[in-house]
This record gives sequence, structure tokens and C-alpha cells, in this order.
Amino acid sequence: MIHNFLAPYTKSAKINWASLILRIGFGVLMIPHGYGKLTRFDSLSERFMDFMGLGSYTSLVLAISAEFACSVLLILGMTTRAILIPLMITMLTAAFIAHAGDPLGDKEHSLMYLIGYLAIFIMGAGKYSIDAVLFKKRAY
Repeated sequence: MIHNFLAPYTKSAKINWASLILRIGFGVLMIPHGYGKLTRFDSLSERFMDFMGLGSYTSLVLAISAEFACSVLLILGMTTRAILIPLMITMLTAAFIAHAGDPLGDKEHSLMYLIGYLAIFIMGAGKYSIDAVLFKKRAY
């Protein structure tokens, strides 16, 4: 079952190229958000949003892990569907908790990332990914 979840769909050339473009695009665009939090860790750790009572420090570590580390793995196409889960949770949190009272324009970026991540989640990593190599380019 886990194999079916992680294995990429590699039958369609259009899906393979679309997945590659989306993975690289969304990954590269998200990295600066995580890197910015990482470089300002000390100043942010005390005042970062406390997600579900985990504390600001832990919430910041989770956000950095998703936005930076998971984005690098997304670009590479490594365990793509699994690493998209923390990215989608982070974008849901940003849109509906961190910016809950803000107008739609302030939620727009996180919602656009969420939509892109959801599309990649449905498509999978595609043929041009580490997942395809790990799972022997098995088509589903």
C-alpha cells in the first residue's frame, strides 16, 4: 500500500512534464520563505504563531522543515506525495489560522501554493524524479 502511495504515475508524457515544471516551480518559490525563517530563527522563535499549543519554537521548526527541507525534496521528486502533506498543512495553517481574520488578498499566496501542492499530490512526481528511479518507473 505504501508503495502505491509513493510511486509516481509515469504513463503520460504531458503529466510527467507538468509535474516536473510544477515541482521545480513551487519548490524554488517556497524555499525563500523557509530560508527567511531559518536565518531569522532567533528573533522569530519567541513570537512565531503557536500552532495547536505546540509552542512558538516547535511551530517555527515545523514551518521551516516544511517550507525549506520539504521544498528541496519536492524539487528532487523524492518521496513527493509524503512531503507534500506537511507543505499542504503549512499552507492550510497559514491561510486559515495565521491569516484567519485577514482579507482574501493576504491569504492568496498560501492558497495558491496549496492548490499547486494538491495538483502535484494528485499527479505524483512523474517520470523525471527520484521517486521514478526508486520505484523503477512503475506505471500506475
